[in-house]
Formats: sequence, structure tokens, C-alpha cells
Amino acid sequence: MRHSTAKSIEAVESVREYLAGQERKSLLRFLTCGSVDDGKSTLIGRLLSDTKQIFEDQLATLERDSKKHGTTGEDVDFALLVDGLEAEREQGITIDVAYRFFATPKREFIVADTPGHEQYTRNMATGASTADLAIVLVDARQGVLAQTRRHSIIASLLGIRHIVLAINKIDLVDFDQAVFDRIVADYAGFAKDLGFASIAPIPMSARYGDNVARRSERIGWYSGPTLVDHLETVVVDDIAVEGPFRFPVQYVNRPNLDFRGFAGTIASGSVSQGDEVVVAKSGKGSRIKRIVAQGGDLASAVAGQAVTLVLADEVEISRGNMLVAPNARPHVADQFAANLVWFNEHALLPGRSYILRTETDQASATVTELKCRINVNNFAREAAKSLEMNEVGICNISVQSPIAFDSFADNRATGAFILIDRISNATVGAGMILHPLRRADNIHWQSLDVDKKERALAKNQRPAVFWFTGLSGSGKSTIANLLEKKLHASGRHTYILDGDNVRHGLNRDLGFTDEDRVENIRRVAEVAKLMADAGLIVIVSFISPFRAERRMARDLLPKGEFVEVFVDTPFEECAKRDPKGLYAQAMAGKLKNFTGVDSPYEAPEAPEIHLETLGKSPEMMVELLDEWLIERDRMEQQYEEGGGI
Repeated sequence: MRHSTAKSIEAVESVREYLAGQERKSLLRFLTCGSVDDGKSTLIGRLLSDTKQIFEDQLATLERDSKKHGTTGEDVDFALLVDGLEAEREQGITIDVAYRFFATPKREFIVADTPGHEQYTRNMATGASTADLAIVLVDARQGVLAQTRRHSIIASLLGIRHIVLAINKIDLVDFDQAVFDRIVADYAGFAKDLGFASIAPIPMSARYGDNVARRSERIGWYSGPTLVDHLETVVVDDIAVEGPFRFPVQYVNRPNLDFRGFAGTIASGSVSQGDEVVVAKSGKGSRIKRIVAQGGDLASAVAGQAVTLVLADEVEISRGNMLVAPNARPHVADQFAANLVWFNEHALLPGRSYILRTETDQASATVTELKCRINVNNFAREAAKSLEMNEVGICNISVQSPIAFDSFADNRATGAFILIDRISNATVGAGMILHPLRRADNIHWQSLDVDKKERALAKNQRPAVFWFTGLSGSGKSTIANLLEKKLHASGRHTYILDGDNVRHGLNRDLGFTDEDRVENIRRVAEVAKLMADAGLIVIVSFISPFRAERRMARDLLPKGEFVEVFVDTPFEECAKRDPKGLYAQAMAGKLKNFTGVDSPYEAPEAPEIHLETLGKSPEMMVELLDEWLIERDRMEQQYEEGGGI
């Protein structure tokens, strides 16, 4: 009986030791990338199979699916373990990012299988953003391709420092060492300036398992580790845990008057009760009173833990700000340089306003300068005016209000951002911050004693910007001119910014490409804002063909101060009028980038004033505008007399 009890105790201790060992295992996040059909999904499927992560029923299903969808004849198609979308199985390509977990006796892994097709580069960037290592697959028959280079550059920009160069399908070139050596030399020459800490080339056949988890007897000339051996032993620095304390505030938790905590996930470093901390944007200091977690209070917490921090002092801090270590603070600036990967089918246009979103913060942002485009074939920096889909560049960015950030090389969580289109709400780009611009330290708001309200009171009017938009020849300038005459006669203080007139001075350096049109409107919007700040009623008469720029102009002004006036005249009527002879030239191919002919016009979807001009005189349009103004003034007066209720 005692012998049986001793064996039971020994078994329990053995289980405890096993579980403790599992808890002590390190975690490696990696991704597979490369060109289409290099075997990424097959490799992951083989890894899952060879590390005993597939149950018998899953294997039976895989064998059945291989006969239906597979591309490997009678063999099991391991790619189907990962290519879960029906569209992927039918096309034989990976579309989405698929994440898989597996473990070996020495380590745990999370692997992201990313798309190889060029149009899904954004998905590859998503998978790379959290990875420590990248397996770059190369088809031994094809060698290093453009997408191989593009993915390697993105991996470098996204902070990945360890590469496995998996030269796959080596069986299809008869296990030729010369082919292997040539590809290794080609990749090493390309990647020498990408800053990788290690590049481990491994010849393999993912389909048959050669050098994946077992050493291949068919590649006797290779003496290095198998892929699994390398993944188990590669040393990666845990920058998040070792870095300075960063706590982006995601939520202010105040369930009652007795509790006020700041909820979020620690992005880097660690924190303990009693530690001194600083609010990143304001510089206000306090110390940690409590660290509240789901199971109760903690004495300390580290990167990756979701906690609520309670401070000893009443300090103003809201979502988008950060609590940080007082002796290692982040940058706080409204201008910085960044690497940018462009995702959208519509090109990046410097000067256009986007929404910039960090881990917790958000602000309006503009690419003020595209410094260069990075050539994915040779890593050369090339001059460019815009970035097309899947291109990579270096740019300067200005945000409307300061944000707190680190350089991406120092902190991947607080140094990354995405750009969102203001109209479609689509993510159009992903960026990695390089450093703040020195010019940001030299520019500060100057406090003025006379403000906008006092300037407007002196003129006895409410500032406004009437933004006339419509095709060339629609009658914008004529109606705007008549409106100013009417307002001026009634004692209003006005000024017209006309598209043609402004191009004689402020914007004389701009042409009519999409990029120049964006910059044209950006400058005019900023001038209109200054004039409204002076208390004027500003009448802007510009084609302003893009909704994004009109939205940008609107967002520069307080609510209700921007009035969009759509002068809606059909294209045929504008072309018939053709007051400057421009339509005839454009339709004859003699005038390029002409709005409505070979350059688009995006009509307003919900303008404050919609003037349909066909069959109506300019004077009638001005009467409609006057009626709108009278009604607005009447509504405002009622609002003020009612005490703003």
C-alpha cells in the first residue's frame, strides 16, 4: 500500500514538474512570407504535422480534402491545414493572415501564415507587426523575386531582426547545392543593408519534410540545423519587457466617487506599487497606489499584462495619453519622420488629410513631405511625388495635435501607427515612426490678446467660410461675386478667394496633377481659416474636386462655420458654355488633367446648400443663398434667446 502511495505521489510530482516546465517555456512569434506559391502554407502544415499537433480525425479530414482540393497528387496537401477560406482552396493562394499555435518540448510558437500575392501586402504587414522572426520562403526553381524583396524590406521596417531563408522545393532542382549557394548569395547581397541580426539559410522540401523537423538524408552536403532546431534555439531580445515603462491609457474607469483608475495593457517595461510615473503629454507626476487585476491587486506587473492603475494623486489623464517612467520619457511632438507602407489602390497624396491612429490615440494628420520611395528590388531611395499601392516610402508627417510616441526601433507598440481615409474609413497605410522632427521643437503657439470672438464682435458679424465647389464653367465665380456684392452692400466684411486669382500668387508653383490639386486646396483652406479667425466672411470659389480635401477644410473650422455650396451644373452645360475654351482643348487631348474629362470630380454628398443652376440665373442663385442666410440667422437668434437650449 505504501509502495502504491509513493508511486502516486511520484506521479503527481512528475505532472507538476511537467506543467512547471511548460510554463517556463519561451514563446516565439514568427511569420512565413515570400512570393506566391513558394510553399508557405505547406510548410506550416508540415510543421504542425511533424510536431504532432494534428489529431487523427484532423488527419483523416485532411487526406479527404487533399483529394478534393489538393495540388499534390496522391500525397497529403498540408497547405489545406492553413488555407481555411474556400476562396483560398479554390484558387490555391492564401488571402487572409492565418495564425496557428504549436509547441515542441523546448519552446512554444505562434506562427502567422501571410499572403504572397502582391495585392495582399497589407495582410503580410499585419502578420509582421508582432513577429520576432520571419521565415522568408524562396522557390528553389525561381530564386529571389520582387515579392521576396518587398516582404523582406517590410519585415525590416517592422522591426524583425531574425530571418530564416527557407529555400524550399529543393527536391525539384535535384537537391543541387550550387542552386542553394547561388540563392543564398543573391539574398545576402540584397539584404546586407536591411539591418538583420541573423540570416539562417536552410535547404528544404516542405512537401516531403526534408530539413523541416527531421534532417534530410537526401541533402548530405548541408550540415546546419533543421528548421525546428533553429526555431527552438534562436535567441531574440524581448524589447517589450526590457524597455522603459509605457502604459497607454485605453479607458478611465470610474464606477463611483471612491475609485478612479486607468485601464490598459502595459506596452513595455514593468511597474510596481509605489513607483513614480509621469503623464507623457503634460509632464505631471504621481506614483502608483494600486495595480488592480482581474484576480485582485498585484505588487507589480510587466509588459503584456492588462491592468488598472490607481494613482496617489488626482492627475488629469484621458484615453490617448500614456503613463511613463519619469527618467525615460517618450517623445511628444506634432511632426515626425516615418517609414510608410501604402495599402490603398488610390495613391498617397501629400497634403491630403488622413486620420492617424496609434495604439490608443487619434489625430488628423497630413503627409507634409514624401522624402523618397524605397525601391524593393535594390533598397535604393528614389524621388517620388506619391506612393502607389504596396509601395514603401519615407515621409514627414504633421498631426493636428501633439501625440506621445517612441521611435519604432525602440518600441514597436508605441512607435507604430495606421492611416485611415477620412471618407471611406478604410485603412490606407501603416507607418513606423523614425524620430520627431527638430522643427517641431522650434515651433510653438504664440498667445495673442485679441481673439477671434473679439475680432468678429468688432465687425458685428459671425465668421464663416462659404465653400463654392463645382465643375469649371458651372458659374461658381459669378455667383460668389454677386454674393459678395450683396453682403458688402449690407455692411458685411468679406473676402473672395478665387481659384484662378490665387494661382497667380500663393499657388503659382502648382500644376493640375492630383498631388498639386490636393496641395492647392490645403493652402487655400489654411488661408480661409486665418481669414475666418480675423472675423471675416470668406467666400472660396474653387473646383476642389476631391471630397477628402473639402472634408479637410471643413475640419479646420469650428462646427457650423464651414458652409459647403454645391454649384450643380451638368457637365454638358458646362462644356457648352466653355467660357475659357478649356473643355474643347481637354476633349481634343490638348489639355491634360482637366476635371470632368480626364480627372475626376467627386460631387458633394450632403452640402449645406445645393444650387441646381440649369435654367436659372445667377441672381436667382444669390436669392436662394440670401434666404438660407436669413433662415440661419433666425434660427441662431432663437437659440440664443432660449438660453442655448
